[in-house]
Amino acid sequence: MTGGGDCPGLNAVIRAVTQSLILQAGVRVTGIEQGFLGLIEGRFRPLELADVTHILGDGGTVLGAHNAANPFDWHGEDVSAQALANARALGLDALVVVGGDGTMRIAHRFDQLGLPVVGVPKTIDNDLLHTDRTFGFDSAVAVVSEALQRLQTTARSHQRVMILETMGRYAGWIALHGGLAAGADILLIPEVPFSPHIVAEACTHCVARQGYALICIAEGAHAATGKQIVRAHLPHSPDPLRLGGVGEWLCQQLEGTLTSEVRSTQLGHIQRGGPPTPFDAVLATLFGWHAAQLVLQGQFGRMVVLRGQACASVPLVDVAQGIRTVGLNDPALLAARDLGICLGN
Repeated sequence: MTGGGDCPGLNAVIRAVTQSLILQAGVRVTGIEQGFLGLIEGRFRPLELADVTHILGDGGTVLGAHNAANPFDWHGEDVSAQALANARALGLDALVVVGGDGTMRIAHRFDQLGLPVVGVPKTIDNDLLHTDRTFGFDSAVAVVSEALQRLQTTARSHQRVMILETMGRYAGWIALHGGLAAGADILLIPEVPFSPHIVAEACTHCVARQGYALICIAEGAHAATGKQIVRAHLPHSPDPLRLGGVGEWLCQQLEGTLTSEVRSTQLGHIQRGGPPTPFDAVLATLFGWHAAQLVLQGQFGRMVVLRGQACASVPLVDVAQGIRTVGLNDPALLAARDLGICLGN
């Protein structure tokens, strides 16, 4: 099953798991539709080789996804027993769950209840613990980089300050790497609270030097004297808070200070759509293959991770303890500072 939001590379995992298990061991593979909602409602379908042969480069997920179906809190009720009964009635020997931190927390609870689970890390935010990369991240960074390069041409032509707000939740990986890839002048991430005054000064210097300023800001970034901006609250979702709007907020702060025009763009779900980059297609394939090996070896309650250039696995309980944020000594962050990029502090 694919839980949480969609992202590039999900179909590559489905393909790799299915092909590996069928070709290696003749295993019957079943797809659960719409994430944990399918487990609650008993929505399954068989997966054969012909079903997955041509999906490697497709965006989204052929099984569908759902980011608010928590069986332990489904519209205020615990329906996990119903989900377990559906899994047992289907005769599942193991469940391969592809998702982010919220999905892995739910998967861990099912593993504790006796449903053998193997996890595969998926999120464009790159914020899962114990893995150097999650697939979907590279694809999102590529979209952010291209968007910033397009905004830069408009900024240069009109001598404007252009702001691009990225996804990323409480971690700044997408904004940091996307901004570095596109040569942004100012990078604002949740891990480094910023001062609007310092950002305004940096914009003034950039406009004086080159005629424009390009800002890449993560949705979870916030001023040192303020809080993260929440655009919506979904009480039944594993991740109930939806961040967003800080780019427009910063735009309003700068408009009262700068003589240059300021424009803000929220990139939104464009970062999650479309086909995977070659890097993500390969990573997702390796993750899916490794997950299949864990199933065949009976190593359950674990999640596949990337350590350097190799796949490994860690206990699901370790992944469910929090998220991985950008460290203040992260090489990309140190490089950005030493390259003269303003971090807002």
